[in-house]
Amino acid sequence: MSHSQPDTISAALARGRLGISSVVSFVIAAAAPLTVVAGGATTGYAVTGVTGIPLAYLVVAVVLALFAVGYVAMSRRIINAGAFYTYVSRGLGRPAGAGAAMVALLAYNAMQIGLYGGAGAVLAQFLDGYGVDAPWWVWALVAWAVVAVLGVLRIDLNGRVLAVVLIAECVVALVFDAVMVSHPADGGVSFDTLAPSHVFAAGIGAALVTAITGFVGFEGTVVFSEETRDPRRTIAWATYIALAVTGLLYGFSAWAMSVATGPDRIVEAARADGTDLIFTLVSPHLTDSVITVARVLFITSLFAALLSFHHTVARYLFALGRERVLPPAFGRTSRRTGAPKIGSLVQSGLAAAVLIAYALAEADPIVHLFFWVTVTGGLGVLILMTLTSVAVVGFFARIVHAEGLWRSTIAPNVAAVALGGILAITLGEFDTLLGVAPDSPLRWAFPASYGVAGLLGIVWALILRATRPHVYDAIGLGADRDTTALRTPDLVRHPA
Repeated sequence: MSHSQPDTISAALARGRLGISSVVSFVIAAAAPLTVVAGGATTGYAVTGVTGIPLAYLVVAVVLALFAVGYVAMSRRIINAGAFYTYVSRGLGRPAGAGAAMVALLAYNAMQIGLYGGAGAVLAQFLDGYGVDAPWWVWALVAWAVVAVLGVLRIDLNGRVLAVVLIAECVVALVFDAVMVSHPADGGVSFDTLAPSHVFAAGIGAALVTAITGFVGFEGTVVFSEETRDPRRTIAWATYIALAVTGLLYGFSAWAMSVATGPDRIVEAARADGTDLIFTLVSPHLTDSVITVARVLFITSLFAALLSFHHTVARYLFALGRERVLPPAFGRTSRRTGAPKIGSLVQSGLAAAVLIAYALAEADPIVHLFFWVTVTGGLGVLILMTLTSVAVVGFFARIVHAEGLWRSTIAPNVAAVALGGILAITLGEFDTLLGVAPDSPLRWAFPASYGVAGLLGIVWALILRATRPHVYDAIGLGADRDTTALRTPDLVRHPA
C-alpha cells in the first residue's frame, strides 16, 4: 500500500472473523425467510396467478443443489470476494468475467434496492395501526440510513445481529405453518399445489423465477470467503446448510398457505390480502401479541435482507476495485473495521437516488419496486448461475485436479442445462411474471438491461487488454494476484 494513502485505509478485507454460523446467517438473512414466505410467495401467487408456487420452490432447491456441487468444488480452490465474477473469469475467460461482474452488480443492486419498497410499505402499514402516519418512502429512507451506517462497521458484529433475527423469524414461520396446516380450509389437507403436473402448466416459468428470487443470497457464501476462519470448510458447509433450510422452509410455508385458503382460492386470497395474507390466516388462532411480534419480525426480516445484500454489493465493488477493473478506490477497506468502505458508501448513494426517484414518481412500492425490481434481480442471478455452471466445467477441464467426474463435470453440466432451461422459460413468460400485457415493452426492457450490462463489461475488458494489459491480466485473480498462487497450475492455465 502506498504511504500516500490515508492511515485508515487498507487493501484487504478483515480475515478470520466469520465462522460457519455467521456465514449461514448472512446468506439466509439475504434470502430473508419470513420476507419470502409472507411477501415473496404471496405476491408471487397474486401477480402470476400460478398455484404451483410451492412446487416451484422445491424444484428450484433441487436444481440449485446440483449447481452447488460444482460451485463448492471451485470454492475450495479459489478464495475471492468476487464470487460469480471470479469464477466466470477463471472458467470462461477474462472478458466473460468482466461481463459477469457488471451483471452481478446490476442484479444484486436490484435485489437490495427493490427490498426497500417492501420494507417501507410494510413498516408504514404497521405503524399506521399505532397512529403514526407517514408515506412509505419516509420509512424506506429510515431503513436506508441504518443500513448505510451498519454497512461500514465490523462484519462480525453485523453477523451476530442477523443470527438473532434469523432464528426468530424461522421459528415464527414454522409456528405459522403448523397453525395453517392444522386448520385447513376444506376440513382436509390438500397437496394439490405440490402436484408434479404444475411443472408443465402455463406460467411455470414465472413461478420458477419467483422461487429463484427467494433463494438469491445462498450463493453469497463465497462472497465472504476471504473473511472466514477456514474458507474451504466453512463455505461448503454454509452453502449446503443455507440451501437445505431455505428450500424446505419455502416449499412447506407456501404449501401451508394454500392448505389454509384452499388450493383453488389461494390466488384470490393473495390478491385480496397481499403481504398481509399469512397474518390474516393465523390471527384467528393466535393471540394478538404473537401476531404483533411476527409482524415486527417480518419487518426485521426485510431489514436483515437489506443489510446482507448491501454487504454483497460492497464486496463485489471491492473485488473489482482491487483488480483495477473499477477505480482503485473501491479496492480499499477501513483499517479499523475491515469493511469495504467506498463500495459501501457508493451502494448507499445509489439506493438513496432510486428511492427518491420512486417517491417522486409516486410508484407503487410493493408492485413496482419490491416485486418488479427484486424479481429482475433474481433473473440476473439466474443468468449468473447458468454461466457459472458452464465456467466450473471449463475451469476443471484446464487443470489437474482430484475432484472427481461428478463434481467437476456431471453435476455442473446437468445444472447448466436445468438452469438454462429455466432461464429460457422465464424469458418467454416474463410478461406473466410482471403481470403486464404480452406486448408491454417492460417484458423485454428488464431482461435487456442485463444484455447491456454484460456487453459493457466485455467491451471494457477488451479495452483494458489493449490499453492496460497488466490490469487485464489480473482480472479474476483477486487476493491471489500478488502471491505465489499465481504460479500454480490452476492459474498458469487461466484462459486469456
